Amino acid sequence: MEFNFKKNLIILLITQFLIVLISFIHHHKITLISYIDISFYVTSGYILLSLLLFTIHSGFYDVMSKSLNLFFSPGKDKRRFEDIPGLSELITLNGKPFFLHGLITGLLMAVALIVHYA
Repeated sequence: MEFNFKKNLIILLITQFLIVLISFIHHHKITLISYIDISFYVTSGYILLSLLLFTIHSGFYDVMSKSLNLFFSPGKDKRRFEDIPGLSELITLNGKPFFLHGLITGLLMAVALIVHYA
């Protein structure tokens, strides 16, 4: 997968716009503290989603998903355990962009914290 700077910049700008918009809706004004507050949640969401995808792609949930699929499959048409695809084969979403956007949003939040406390 190639790094697409323009696409990542657009997603980052949309994320920052949504942070400011949610800050205005939730706090009824836009301040540095409200920006830091909302960007913390957005950063946490991005990074936790990327870590979840990393865990799924590592194969950690494969046995559990195969077992549940085998258990809940219809009685007569049971498949073999080896024939059932694992969760890591079914979910092909890449977690690296989520981690990148979470990292950049977290860095912008850190800059806002430094500006606030300076």
